[in-house]
Amino acid sequence: MVSIALPKGRLGEKVYALLNSAGYGCRDIEEKNRQLVFTSDGGKAAYFWVKPADVGVYVELGAADLGIVGKDILDETEPDVYELLDTGLGKCRMCVCSKKDYVEGDGKIKVATKFPKISRNYYESRGKDIDVIVLNGSIELAPLLGLSDVIVDIVETGRTLRENDLKVYAEIGGISSRLVANKSSYNFKYKEIEEIRNSLEEALK
Repeated sequence: MVSIALPKGRLGEKVYALLNSAGYGCRDIEEKNRQLVFTSDGGKAAYFWVKPADVGVYVELGAADLGIVGKDILDETEPDVYELLDTGLGKCRMCVCSKKDYVEGDGKIKVATKFPKISRNYYESRGKDIDVIVLNGSIELAPLLGLSDVIVDIVETGRTLRENDLKVYAEIGGISSRLVANKSSYNFKYKEIEEIRNSLEEALK
């Protein structure tokens, strides 16, 4: 049996729907109950829900053989796992956003973000020096109140930016959810894990 960490929330519902369509459905997970671990109807997989940011940790440390996690979390936390498949779920963009009149200068840039590592890697690749201000919510307020020059954040529809008179200044890269595997599990459960990966790939087609 292969254990799979699923991200809680709206993305997790999409992830489970994909697994269900790939032949790994679970009646128990669809019922309202207080179970923490669920076994798929065919007995090939065990599921448990965790916070999206924790999926990589569970997989890296071997509590789960597989997990499905956003590329933003992978790039920010860099867990030591194998990335097996881009599911295409939860598509969005990691962007630098600013006030509409912002122009990047030659000096140090103040960046507000929930993603300090991604921010530093991006600006270092451009030879820019930055001060990072780590915030956990309402990131869009930072440039409006003069706390930062720009923000680095996930953009899905861009509606929040438009409503606050902000713009996408630069796109860092696309984001979607990836199937990842514990390295040891991938060696010892190769056949079972590849069967799941192939089934998901077929379901995505």
